[in-house]
Amino acid sequence: MSSTTFPPVYDELVDVLAEDVEPERLLKFRLSPGKQKLLDGLLTKNRDGTISSDEAAELEAFAQFEHVVRMLKARALKASRS
Repeated sequence: MSSTTFPPVYDELVDVLAEDVEPERLLKFRLSPGKQKLLDGLLTKNRDGTISSDEAAELEAFAQFEHVVRMLKARALKASRS
């Protein structure tokens, strides 16, 4: 996926979101089966070189979403160990 880096302002949002959710709930978060199937299809099309520009934009949105989720989970894991 993408190696997008986010500006530090995302850290503030992630901190707020992570503070208001129980760490266990964040750590257990997974995409719904429907969204996972969609993502798998986009990844296959990307790998095969058959992805459209609209689909590539959707795949990039998944990549950005995944990055935010990873930041949230990292903070939740840190909080659960404190």
